[in-house]
Order: sequence, then C-alpha cells, then structure tokens
Amino acid sequence: MTSVVERLTGRAPAFSVEFFPPRDTADEAVLWRSIRELEPYDPAYLSITYGAGGSSRDGTIRNIARVATETTLVPMAHLTAVDHSVAELRNVIGWYAAVGVRNILALRGDPPGDPYGEWVPHPEGLRYAEELVELVRSLGDFCVGVSAFPYGHPRSPDLDTDTAYLVRKFRAGADFGIAQLFFEAEDFLRLRDRVAAAGCDALLLPGIMPLTTPRTLHKTIELSGAEAPRWLLDRLEPLAHDPRAFRAEGLDVVTELAARLLAEGVPDLHFYTFNRSKATRELVRRLGLSPARAFTARETGAPVEAARG
Repeated sequence: MTSVVERLTGRAPAFSVEFFPPRDTADEAVLWRSIRELEPYDPAYLSITYGAGGSSRDGTIRNIARVATETTLVPMAHLTAVDHSVAELRNVIGWYAAVGVRNILALRGDPPGDPYGEWVPHPEGLRYAEELVELVRSLGDFCVGVSAFPYGHPRSPDLDTDTAYLVRKFRAGADFGIAQLFFEAEDFLRLRDRVAAAGCDALLLPGIMPLTTPRTLHKTIELSGAEAPRWLLDRLEPLAHDPRAFRAEGLDVVTELAARLLAEGVPDLHFYTFNRSKATRELVRRLGLSPARAFTARETGAPVEAARG
C-alpha cells in the first residue's frame, strides 16, 4: 500500500479529498457515488474522518476498508484518542493494518459534544496527539499525519507555543501535517515559515473547503477558529440569497486562494468535500490538477481503468 508521502514525492502538485462517515444507508450511497466520481481524477489520497463518542467510528472503519479493498485510491484513516483506552487504540490500528491501510491521521480529537470544551482523557488512554503518533509508529510501518492550526489551537496561549507543540508531533514521528481551515494564503504560509524557523522540514498541506453555500462559509469560519476577513464577507454575504451567484463567487475565491498556494510550492491541496464531489472536481479542473489520462479515457470512450494503467 502506497504512503501519502510517496504519493506526494516527485510529482506535479496534487489534490486529496476528505469525507466523513455516513449516518445511514442513504448517506452511504451518496458517499460512494462521490468516491466513484472522484476516483478517475486520481487524488493523491482519500481520508475519512473519525467520529467522537463512537457514533460514527464503525462507519469510518467499514468505509475505509472498502476504499482499501475495492478502489484504486490510497486511503488514509483518521484516528482520535477520544474515549479510547490504549488497548482499544491498538485494536483499531491493528485492524487498519489488516485491511491494508498504511496511512493514519493521528488526532487527539475534540471533546464529545463541545469542540471547545474541557479535554478529559480516557483513564487508560492518551492525553496528547504526540503520544498517539508514537503509538501508531510503534505498531507498524505506517505513514502518520497530524493536524496543524494556522491561527493556533484554541487552547494554545500563543502562536509560538502552538508551533512548539506541532513540532513535537513531528519529532514524535509524524510525516506530514494538514492545516485546518484558513482564509488567506498568507495564513498558511506564515504557519509553514514558523515550522521551518523551528528547524523542522516536515511536509505541511493546506486544508481547503469549497465555498458553495452560506453554510460552507459559516462552517469555514467556525472550524478556522478565527474571524473572517472583511474582504471575504463583502464578496460573499451580499449573494447569500442568490445560490447560483454565491456558488460562482465562492468557487472564484477558492480558486484564487488555491492558485496562490500552488505558486508558493505547496505539493497538495486537501479538499473537505461535505461528501459531494462536484465542486471539488470543478476546482481540480480549473487548477489543472487532474491527470490528463482520466479525460483522455472519457473523450476516446476507453475504460478509465485502462487509461490509469
């Protein structure tokens, strides 16, 4: 099974996609339709999030196994320390290995029900993400990712402290980091500079959400933990009651952001999809990230799998 780092080494800028586990069979059908629609575009990897409190963990495990065994995609499984003992974490990691998942995003995780609530570790579990990184690396030949925060984690007192914690995760064995949502390219680039100034050359990837509806704008603001810049609100808020105009302007905003990041040498754009593929596919085409072989196959009528080799 190929690792995330291998997929991003020595190739043109790529993209990756993130899904969340389905709540029911109807959601699962939507998820798999989107996965199959994106598969010919050859994302560098595909990840599925890991629900807190056990509500969606089974869905993560089941569907990441399907990605590993039923598609040509490179899967990355999320894993959190929330409500897990070390023994339970070992079992999940072992199960991932058994189905061929080599890539794991190791997260401490948010407190169930309140992302900004007080963190209470399992009495037989782990307290920090770096401990989870160490555990995963001790159990096999895994490629391990971690989260990074352009504006600092909500519980970090300042950016210097937050950077120090991120570097500790890399020193514990993480191979790459995925940045939480942000608004301007400079926000991510300053994070990259802080990590480099700390003497760490780990791979950092930007997380991006296509802005197709007012809901996605509000979700980006919520997940970033920062106030949206005035210029962004001025461009999008007047269009809140015109879905088509909002979507067009929102995708223009994201295209501009992504193009600037690519110009600054980022190797991968990590798209949060809301389990839909259309906006991501459109952005990938705009940015020239899609491999030509997928479109050649469609234009000639040849099977996509044959075109992929």
